[in-house]
Amino acid sequence: MTTERAVMIADSVRAIWCRELQQDDISVDDDFFALGGQSLIMVRIQGAFMDELGVEVPMDQMFLNSTVASISAYIESLGAPTR
Repeated sequence: MTTERAVMIADSVRAIWCRELQQDDISVDDDFFALGGQSLIMVRIQGAFMDELGVEVPMDQMFLNSTVASISAYIESLGAPTR
């Protein structure tokens, strides 16, 4: 069951990825690394998660969750309030 909060997180994550990967559209199942992502971009995305969503996502979780869907689910599992 998809909640309103889950949709908001996925939309925010996708917008951050589009901006940082300079892509017009990214699906929730696209892989970060297949889109050309690398560690420096990942660090910028990690900072954007903190600034825009108010959550700290450890780098190891960013590597383990390399799609919008999986990293969004991880962020939602934190239960932290998002901005």
